[in-house]
Amino acid sequence: MNTSLSSTTQPAATRPPTRTPASLKLGIAVLASMTLLALLGLFFTDEDVVQGSTVRIMYVHVPTAWVAYLAFVVTALSSGAYLWGKQHSLTFDRVAGASAEVGVMFMGLTLVTGSLWGRITWGTYWQWDPRLTTTAFLFVTYIGYLAVRGLGGTHQQRAKRSAVVALLAVLEIPLVHFSVVLWRSLHQEASVLRPNGDVTMDGLMLFSLLFGVAVFTATFVWLVLHRQRVLAMVDAVEIGGIDAAVAMRRSEGGASGSH
Repeated sequence: MNTSLSSTTQPAATRPPTRTPASLKLGIAVLASMTLLALLGLFFTDEDVVQGSTVRIMYVHVPTAWVAYLAFVVTALSSGAYLWGKQHSLTFDRVAGASAEVGVMFMGLTLVTGSLWGRITWGTYWQWDPRLTTTAFLFVTYIGYLAVRGLGGTHQQRAKRSAVVALLAVLEIPLVHFSVVLWRSLHQEASVLRPNGDVTMDGLMLFSLLFGVAVFTATFVWLVLHRQRVLAMVDAVEIGGIDAAVAMRRSEGGASGSH
């Protein structure tokens, strides 16, 4: 008789403490979708009539920028939920922190891919262009937010000061997004979300771009799910020790897997 267990039926005692059957399925779906996106972006979509194959950077650059915006908005919403919620649940604070960490990672990817794109199209990796400058400032702001989270104090003190910073920092996003309209910018305007509704992309390119946005959004969700569980374990370790933290997470994983 075969006594081996599949990963989805693995007992809670041996399952990694930040994983659930649902998150495992989401991770597999993200990996498969990323593979399909790479095939679409590299091989199946046409080159741009002006930029040639350079346009393929768009399938990473645009989704990472979108996810960074989304992550910082989630951080602000979670921070607001913590501040104005009756119970001041630290779960909201941990989601805010996890989302900000993932957002900083994706904003960093946005800056890197944008620099590579700029090197090819403008001949330089960096220009003090309004869009680039405001994006870099947003990136630094959220690095500062993460630094604020790392200051001393109780968990509640951490949550309160971080929430205030998050609600102020999110106000930068409209400035970044509309910088190409407010000032004369080298950065091109939006190809999809134009004010006049005119989409200047062919069918497969548009599908690949929107598919990329969906895939990177799912990746964001998957990463935040895992990261906020890690942060919950860190808080539990500080309160009750590592054994209690691991037991807590495994009990939660077992309960979710039985539903």
